[in-house]
Amino acid sequence: MIFIAQVWLTGLSGAGKTSIAFELEAFLVSKGIPAYGLDGDNIRTGLNKNLGFTQVDREENIRRVAEVAKLFADSGVVSICSFVSPFGEDRDLARKIHKDADLKFFEIFIDTPLNVCESRDVKGLYKKAREGAIQGFTGVTQAYEKPEKPDLIVHTEDLSVKESTNKLIELLISENIIPKYIKDDADV
Repeated sequence: MIFIAQVWLTGLSGAGKTSIAFELEAFLVSKGIPAYGLDGDNIRTGLNKNLGFTQVDREENIRRVAEVAKLFADSGVVSICSFVSPFGEDRDLARKIHKDADLKFFEIFIDTPLNVCESRDVKGLYKKAREGAIQGFTGVTQAYEKPEKPDLIVHTEDLSVKESTNKLIELLISENIIPKYIKDDADV
């Protein structure tokens, strides 16, 4: 039996959240499990294009994402969200939204050192933040509140995207979200 869930990846920009989320999505879909990845690029260009990066806007961004993810999960789709979501209170709200709907919620902390995140910064966001062109950038001019009790911590510094994704797959198997036989014949 497959149970529906929300997988919430949090961490600094460049930590590997989106790469892992989309790798997990591709894996699940290839095994016949409906899944969809939500991230800043596909949310902030449409649904949340009217929001900036102030604390109030970030809170509203995460609230809206959590509500959309709940709808996906409620419809039978494993919802995989990859957002910096720097504030613990916002992540707690996302968890509560799912818990209140009797949906499983897994907070995954993609714990990657700041210097590694900066070295992976293909968009040049850290450089712009350090030059003052971007205000309120998490990790530079805004703090990131590490999760106190995440369901899983993934250290991507020494892991490939596939190795990191495997950690999430193992969690989902152990929590009976996906059946064990799915992993046994996996090429991940």
